[in-house]
Amino acid sequence: MHQPSCRMNDAEYQLLARAAATCHMSVAGFLARAALDAARDLGRTAADVAGEREMLQELFALRRHLGQLGNNLNQVAKALNSGADAPQAEAVLAAIQRTAKRVDAFTQHHLDNRTAG
Repeated sequence: MHQPSCRMNDAEYQLLARAAATCHMSVAGFLARAALDAARDLGRTAADVAGEREMLQELFALRRHLGQLGNNLNQVAKALNSGADAPQAEAVLAAIQRTAKRVDAFTQHHLDNRTAG
């Protein structure tokens, strides 16, 4: 096993520590992963690697949220199909619209960053 080391000032280390925390990684793990990914593809930066992890976290969060909204919408449909009132229908539809806008904004942001890079 090899244990390379590097030196950085306080501001650089704080930036690194925040990036690692954002990715739910240790500083050493983040540094190793970013360095190895960069070494494997010299055209990419550590920021690209961290950005991909953030993108995946957001996609998984959106997936969970859409699943919850789908369950709520199914409950509304079941109530309406049985002739019952569904007072939560407007709130569910509004939440679906907000989430669709979130998906659109996320997708556009990701596409803008890819074309800028």
